[in-house]
Amino acid sequence: MTTAKPATKKIPAKKILSAIALTTLTLSLAACKSDTASSTTTTTDTATTADTTTADTSTPSGAEPTGVLVIQQSSDVPTLDPGTTYDTGSGQVVENLYETLLTYQGNSLSELKPLLATEWTEEEGGLGYRFTLRDGVKFHTGNPFECKDAEYTFRRNLVTNTSDSGNWFLGESLLGTGSNANDDTGITWQRITDAVACDGQTLVFKLPKADPAFLAKLAYIGQGIVDSKHAQDIGEWDGTEATWKAAVGKDLTGSALSADPSGTGAYKLLDKTATAITATAFTDYWGDGAKIKNVILQKIPEQAARLQAFEKGDADIVETGGRAIIDAQLKGKPGIAVLDDLPNPSAFGISMNQKISGDGAIGSGKLDGAGIPANFFSDVDVRRGFVAAFNTPQYIADVQKGKGAPLNFLLPTSFPGYDASIEAPKYDIEAANEYFKTAWDGQVWEKGFTVNVSYRAGSAAAQTGMEILKKNIESINPKFRVNIIAKEWSDIIKGSNQGTEAMVNTGWAPDYADPDNFVYTFYSSKGYYNPRINAKDEQIDTWIDEARSITDTDKRNTLYADIAKRAIEQAWYIYLPNQPGVLAYRDNLQGVGLDTYNPMLGFANQGTGTLWKNLSKS
Repeated sequence: MTTAKPATKKIPAKKILSAIALTTLTLSLAACKSDTASSTTTTTDTATTADTTTADTSTPSGAEPTGVLVIQQSSDVPTLDPGTTYDTGSGQVVENLYETLLTYQGNSLSELKPLLATEWTEEEGGLGYRFTLRDGVKFHTGNPFECKDAEYTFRRNLVTNTSDSGNWFLGESLLGTGSNANDDTGITWQRITDAVACDGQTLVFKLPKADPAFLAKLAYIGQGIVDSKHAQDIGEWDGTEATWKAAVGKDLTGSALSADPSGTGAYKLLDKTATAITATAFTDYWGDGAKIKNVILQKIPEQAARLQAFEKGDADIVETGGRAIIDAQLKGKPGIAVLDDLPNPSAFGISMNQKISGDGAIGSGKLDGAGIPANFFSDVDVRRGFVAAFNTPQYIADVQKGKGAPLNFLLPTSFPGYDASIEAPKYDIEAANEYFKTAWDGQVWEKGFTVNVSYRAGSAAAQTGMEILKKNIESINPKFRVNIIAKEWSDIIKGSNQGTEAMVNTGWAPDYADPDNFVYTFYSSKGYYNPRINAKDEQIDTWIDEARSITDTDKRNTLYADIAKRAIEQAWYIYLPNQPGVLAYRDNLQGVGLDTYNPMLGFANQGTGTLWKNLSKS
């Protein structure tokens, strides 16, 4: 089996800013920009010229796929529609059914290579890009991949753009706003069609201003190219001006395309039920095809059942429950291999909602010991009390088996912008006592409270974190009660976006390689996670907007350090410690290793950090 080596796009260090840092559902960086309006083409792979082209010439080959890959996890898969894929559970499947224009080179987080494109050219100092598309590619329906499919895909993403998708950052690049046309009346059909269009079989993007992270954004699986004819045949948006307004902001989670996907990926969907997804190798795949014929992803809520199946060899990869379980129950067992010290470009915390919607989390709705008011967490001393009551060292010991360290900011420690000299919040039960005594003018201490908090059902790490918090909070005052509730992942996502959760484990795997993707998401009043905290700080917003508008790395890093310090004072989140990843897998599974593991892939969440097609079984 042979494949021509594709050229890679290296990002200049100055442009990488935080790119060489990392990210998770997508990532990487842009080519050097030119001061001229003309474009040139070069075959260099160092991106040191003003306008560059990167090419690829892969050819298909391979033996007949055999065998079955069985994956078991506790959570469901919310969607198979790339247009709204914005969680790793969905992404790990979608990235194997669909393909993007660009992808990552091996395990690199700073090098891009062509995928459905064969080359691209930057024009007008980063205000334009032209993509030459791959010939001879088929969708799972048998329809040929053409420029019209890419055009339809990006226009559909700009039109349907909701808070439940990652299309906000595509909109920022192509339209100058992360909003859709319902929220920003300045968005017109003309602006959308000017932003992305076909010139023959060449796809052309026009940007209102240069965006150094634009190419990285295109590698995000949410920009997976859709079979436009199939989508329209099954009732999706028809792609025309006459109907676009009706499609604005449409929820695609349970779309017709989610039920009946058609991509160009090495696997195609066979079946999707409430408890399992089955995919099979696509025999007409254009590139090096899958080595394993079928993949079955099963929802098994009970951890004991997953571990039993894993040890017996009935499952190849399972959601184990984390490092503590792997160390105690799986290491050294026959047939099981462990890959440790995996790169982790994510950040996690427990959010505290200052304006809780509905009554599911607040009980009586009053500060009377039987509940909390909807704005309970709007008092900074309440939040500081919860932060001080979280035993981070215990979490590191119990959940991470001593690996990792406290975070001072919800940004991966490997990213530019993370200032390790800033002291992280400390576990201090005496300080927590004092905060709670002053909260709400002493009423919290006098009357007590009961709050309902959620964690993802089946996640041992999330459950342990909430149990640590519950134990410590309730030890402070007998009138304090924390009820922890297990919920389905899709329910937590929905409730968090609607602001109905009081506290929830909140994590972020990067979309593209820039600290802004984390800082804006977690801390901006317009960020994706703001419905989980309903907080606004004018100074933090100002610093964030300034940092995302400049390219000077030192200035940006200074701003991020300022944001980190102020965010600790504001105590919007309980910071969970960073930790290296660890993976247990059956030892007859080949293609697993640090040299192939890329944390930007959805299957890095609990899997091998590589596409299914690159795995084989002996």
